[in-house]
Amino acid sequence: MIGTWDILVIDCPDPLSLARFYEELLPMRIVEQEEGWVTLAADPGARPLLAFQKVEQDYTPPQWPGQDVPQQMHLDVKVDDMDAAEQQVLALGAVKAGFDRETFRVYLDPAGHPFCLVTPGD
Repeated sequence: MIGTWDILVIDCPDPLSLARFYEELLPMRIVEQEEGWVTLAADPGARPLLAFQKVEQDYTPPQWPGQDVPQQMHLDVKVDDMDAAEQQVLALGAVKAGFDRETFRVYLDPAGHPFCLVTPGD
């Protein structure tokens, strides 16, 4: 095992309104809210989280079951050692997406789906 499931992030045009929808649908509540980002959890400090991320450009909703506009979400995987985890996911067939920050790095799985390795900041 490389890490643990931390967050499922869903792209959307209005994070707060979509979070409120899921807050009514699931046994979760808003635990974090900032510009363009809202997070739900079963309890404060609980994992995994469900997060909603604002799409800055014109949002096109997914079309299901068709693939003209695929589903728009990604997993965040929490790891203890970012460098070691990166080597492991690359060995499994992931590729770097070219977006690295101090607390997260973005990769593409073998089918091209994005996912992030995340670690707590100092």
